[in-house]
This record gives sequence, C-alpha cells and structure tokens, in this order.
Amino acid sequence: MSTVILLQILAVLVGFALLMWGADRFVMGSSATARNLGVSPLIIGLTIVGFGTSAPEVLVSAVAAWQGNPQLAVGNALGSNIANVALVLGATALICPLLVRSETLRREYPLMFAVMLLSLILMLDGELSRADGLILLTGLALLIYGMVSIGLRNNRRDPLDQEFAAEIPTGLATRRALLWIAIGLVALLVGSRLAVWGAAEIALALGVSDLVVGLTIVAVGTSLPELAASVTSALRKEPDIAIGNIIGSNMFNLLAVLGIAATLRPMPLAPEVLTRDMPIMIGVSIAFFTMAYGFRGDGRLNRIEGALLLTGYTAYLLWLAIDMTG
Repeated sequence: MSTVILLQILAVLVGFALLMWGADRFVMGSSATARNLGVSPLIIGLTIVGFGTSAPEVLVSAVAAWQGNPQLAVGNALGSNIANVALVLGATALICPLLVRSETLRREYPLMFAVMLLSLILMLDGELSRADGLILLTGLALLIYGMVSIGLRNNRRDPLDQEFAAEIPTGLATRRALLWIAIGLVALLVGSRLAVWGAAEIALALGVSDLVVGLTIVAVGTSLPELAASVTSALRKEPDIAIGNIIGSNMFNLLAVLGIAATLRPMPLAPEVLTRDMPIMIGVSIAFFTMAYGFRGDGRLNRIEGALLLTGYTAYLLWLAIDMTG
C-alpha cells in the first residue's frame, strides 16, 4: 500500500474522530445553553440533540457538494439512514434489547415516512435541483416547528422527557457552553474537510464512484455519533432516546443534508439511487417501524430483531460490493 493511500486513510480516520468529538461538544454546548434559557428538555432533545447528531452528515455533505462531489453527498445521506436503522439500531438491540414507551416517538414515525415520501417524489425525475433543495429546507423548517409543537403539547410524564432531562448537562455556565459550541463547530468543519478529501481520493484511487464511497465508508463514519449515543442510552436504560435519536437523525439527514447539498450544487442522480438505495432505505425503515411500534402496547426491539437488521445491512454491503465489481 502506497504512502499516499495511507495518508488518505489517515485523513478519513482523523476526520471521523473530529466529527464525533465535535458533534458531542456541539450538542453539549447547545443543550446547556438552551436549558439555561429555560427551554424544556423534550424540545431540546427533539431538535438540538437530533440535529447535533446529524451535524457530521450535514457538514460532510455540504463540503462534498461545494467541492464538486455531490454524489458523495447523496450517498452519505441515504447510506447514513440505512446504517442508522440496520447497523446502529441492530447493534444496539443486540447489545441491549429496547423497550419503547414514548407517545412522542409514535407521533414521529408518521413524520419520518412523510419526509421519505417527499424526498422520493423530488428524486423521481432523476435529479435534485436547487428548487428541490429549497423545498427540502422548507420541510426542515416545518419539521422543527412541528417538533417544537409536539414538545410544547406533550405531557411531562412522557418517559422521553424524563430521559432527556437526565442527559442534558446541568451547571454549565452559558458563556462556557457557547465556547463549546464554537469549538465543536470548528472541529466539525475541520473533520468534514479531512473526511471528504480522503474519501474522494480513495474513491479515485480504487476506481469506484463517489456514490458508493458515500454509501459505505462515509455513511458508516458519520453514523458513529448515532451509534455511540444509541448504545450509551440503551445501557443507561434510556431506550426512547436511543430510538428517538435515530428517527430524528434520519429526518434531518434527508431534509438538511440533501437540501443543503442540492441548494449548493444541483445534481443528477445515479440510476442506482432510485432502483437500489431508496428502496433499501424505505424497506429497512418499514421493517424498523413494524418491529418497534408496539401495536398492542409498548414497542420492543429484541436481540433477534437486532440480528435480523444487522444481517440485512451485511447483505446490502455485499450487494454494493457485487455492483462495484461489475
């Protein structure tokens, strides 16, 4: 392996490490600032925490689109959503089965499918135009408004509100929290630049498309904050946060990641996006909904279902490998 390839791999790894650390600092600072301003824990969790865990995808895709790699941005958005459900929730349920009790999450499931349907409709013409990007960003604004409304209406006895209240930092002065926000953003920007440069160069060296690299290497790397957050929440007996982070992140990925990328650089879509990746993303989301909703009571995601999700993700990666080799 040449020194150049090793340097590119190192850039990707360092970039992912900075993205994880930066997202954690950004969420901590933003959550503490909002709490100091009197915002309820549920609203903080549904908006700031959800957006913060998607910050790596947003920054990586924005940088990729700006630098002329829009297919990497598309692959990152769709690949991260597939990885969030099949890899992150699958691994989390395998480690610690999840019991879902929150009524708030039940309201978010329909929102998630509405966001996927909107994205699919905009993609059916084979491209994402600047107008499509603006529509997605408008949807993002409406989503945030809807989540705030849910948080304002929701009963404080909702387990999700209690779990968020236990997780949001207390005793962190506003000035220090704002400093952590700035530091987190700098780390996210530097990490995204390194990750995009390394991933694009690796794709060029291996002769694979930016789309495939975005669906695999970049998607898994930018999903690491969700994996860490979900596993940690599950081990702390906070399953509603574990699943809520994934639902929120997947909606933000489609609306913010694709919306920003398309607004910065309108792009044609590879045929595989509509024939392979979108159907897989929708399929694993339906499987997740069927497993976790709880039609006759509390929802559950057990170890067997977690293993099935992980098996499905492995099969998807093998499909990509077969397509990549012709």
